[in-house]
Amino acid sequence: MTSAPTQPAAEAGGCPFHRAGHHAGEPAPNGCPVSPRAAAFDPFDRPYQLDPAEALRWSRDQEPVFWSPRLGYWVVSRYDDIKAIFRDNLTFSPSIALEKITPSSDEALAVLKRYDYGMHRTLVNEDEPAHMARRRELLDAFTPEALEAHAPMVRRLVRERLDAIIDRGRADLVAELFWEVPLTVALHFLGVPEEDMEQLRRFSVAHTLNTWGRPSPAQQVEVAEGVGRFWQYSGEVLRRMQARSDGHGWMYDMIAKNREKPDVVTDSYLHSMMMAIIVAAHETTALATANAFRQLLSRPAVWAELCANPALIPAAAEECLRHSGSVVAWRRLATREVEVGGVTIPEGGRILMVTASANHDPRHFENPDELDIYRDNAVDHLTFGYGSHQCMGKNLGRLEMRIFLEEFTRRLPHLELEAQEFSFLPNTSFRGPEALWVRWDPAQNPERRDPALRTAQRDFPIGAPESRAIVRRVSVARAAPEAEGILGVTLVDPAGGRLPAWSPGAHLDLVLPSGESRKYSLCGPADSGEWRLAVLCEPEGRGGSRWVHEAVREGVELHVRGPRNHFRLDEGAEGYLLIAGGIGITPIIAMADRLKALGKPYELHYAGRGRDTMAFLARLERDHGAALRLYPGAEGVRLDLAALLAEPRQGQLIYACGPERLLDALAEGTAHWPEGSLHVEHFSAEGTALDPEREQAFEVVLADSDLTLSVPRDRTLLQTLRAAGIDVPSDCEEGLCGSCEVAVLDGEIDHRDKVLTASEREGQGRLMSCCSRAKGKRLVLGL
Repeated sequence: MTSAPTQPAAEAGGCPFHRAGHHAGEPAPNGCPVSPRAAAFDPFDRPYQLDPAEALRWSRDQEPVFWSPRLGYWVVSRYDDIKAIFRDNLTFSPSIALEKITPSSDEALAVLKRYDYGMHRTLVNEDEPAHMARRRELLDAFTPEALEAHAPMVRRLVRERLDAIIDRGRADLVAELFWEVPLTVALHFLGVPEEDMEQLRRFSVAHTLNTWGRPSPAQQVEVAEGVGRFWQYSGEVLRRMQARSDGHGWMYDMIAKNREKPDVVTDSYLHSMMMAIIVAAHETTALATANAFRQLLSRPAVWAELCANPALIPAAAEECLRHSGSVVAWRRLATREVEVGGVTIPEGGRILMVTASANHDPRHFENPDELDIYRDNAVDHLTFGYGSHQCMGKNLGRLEMRIFLEEFTRRLPHLELEAQEFSFLPNTSFRGPEALWVRWDPAQNPERRDPALRTAQRDFPIGAPESRAIVRRVSVARAAPEAEGILGVTLVDPAGGRLPAWSPGAHLDLVLPSGESRKYSLCGPADSGEWRLAVLCEPEGRGGSRWVHEAVREGVELHVRGPRNHFRLDEGAEGYLLIAGGIGITPIIAMADRLKALGKPYELHYAGRGRDTMAFLARLERDHGAALRLYPGAEGVRLDLAALLAEPRQGQLIYACGPERLLDALAEGTAHWPEGSLHVEHFSAEGTALDPEREQAFEVVLADSDLTLSVPRDRTLLQTLRAAGIDVPSDCEEGLCGSCEVAVLDGEIDHRDKVLTASEREGQGRLMSCCSRAKGKRLVLGL
């Protein structure tokens, strides 16, 4: 099922407070007034430290780009704006990413000078072209194949630490596991000798507070001592590593690159990276894991679901990274005057991108404040950044989080979060609890009954979770005919909870016993806590609907994916034509319900073979009688599309679902309507499959990541991107849903999807990576 892409209703741009005449003290550097809330914003205040996304809810809703006089930065809070900044490293320089947000005192600078502190550029804060020249040289260790070799070591470390506490019944997981294991993994990954690990562990916190915190003058001197010792000791470790010829690890790879290409990987760069990577590879994963366990354990029903269905662990880890990631903000410097979110930022403007806020933007994530381990687009989060500066170690962090979750859900499913006050190291950019106290009854440990559970591990592929693995258990509460050949099915949560709300146009993927799936639209009500479907039996179909009609009964447990919405209703139009053919009424009735609730003008045109085959007639006549037009063919009534569509209606949108012949007729009949008026949902995927015998290989250049990949004849573009560690969401992988869309900057596209309109295809600006390919030898993508 697909829709032609919709455009959201326009939002007011520019400076809303300038237009409204609000003033608060000195103006921003661009001359605009500063709103009272912007003037009061301070990331070191308690609200931001406790929950950055919640602290900036007002900004996402009202003022997505604002000047913070207390911080001296432009703050950006919405998803699309932050992603656009990440994509343009020339306009938005990363050079200040590691700049001290609180300037050092003279006393602290003197301490650092005593240690010859000389932190230079790293991959995090380097401008182009130097950044990608170095990044390309250092990527090999981060491929999925290379990271797979580290999994046994991670598993061993987690298991040993868990063994040490499993019979205690109470522990601070941060102190016992989450801090130590990621640090040890990071140092092993780098190749640091074990005898140096304990000393380096003591220094890493000082670097975070020094760079992103607001220490007092007295604290600055103390922190500077720690940073200086960290710098000095890491240099000593590096020199010892350089003297060895038999070492293994990423630092040894860098040392070798330093000898091969000293102009690219310089001596000073080695020392800076040694210190920076220890912090980056350690703290981000430690804090992310602590955040994940806090969020999951604070929702016992979600934790129980994860224990019962460990296949969800990759999705749960990804959702935790979105909901409560460890990296909450990054910084950029505007190299020229530029407009962001309708606000002009002058050249030299410092920008704080609050990615934690972007990850809760309802314009991109449905029900963003919910922790939904079934969310299918959690991988879109910006916790890892985006583009050429996206975290190189993201898949190592995912690996560690998944192993932590797999070991604990298997060995301590009865784990409980203790009531406690959480504290956080005060800073702008990294977040996680300093302690996480939990308890459990050792007598209930499953391995006491079955010792084999201790090692009965489940492993997961390296990389982003696949949406096909995100499967939810539901129970059938009702299965009864809605019309001739149409079975109505009501689904509920087996545990007695409420199923998540959904939006009109959403569907479920029903997983069949064969492992295949079929898509069925949800047909309301959207927020009842249960899900309703209507399934037409198609004797000549592929067998899915026959199985539903034969096997689905009250009390049966089913497995579904979703809800997912690729047929989203734009609620900003002046009026609507809703057109349904046969079973296509299922998404359309949900849209009609929503438009009625909003008080929007609409017409609902519903055609079918006869009244006995048309579902929901009584409900439609009761709830939508004034707007409803019925066309039962058995009564000689036909839907006259030519007459209905003869005159384009200003400001109106058309939403339609039904047989392909109806959708084809609509496409033809609306050719004279404004572009984007028609939105349809397809059910078939003919012509989208890969045929290696007929395909040709081609090359893709990833402009944002500065990488070039080869797409062979027997692989899709989507498969090639994922093999290179590029996160691209997907759902149907048949060219129907639009979720794997990527921007195309150059090259001619062989479009094979059923998502884009004819004019969108002619524009050559985007493609569906699951099925479409290059017509020539090369495409340039905005990835």
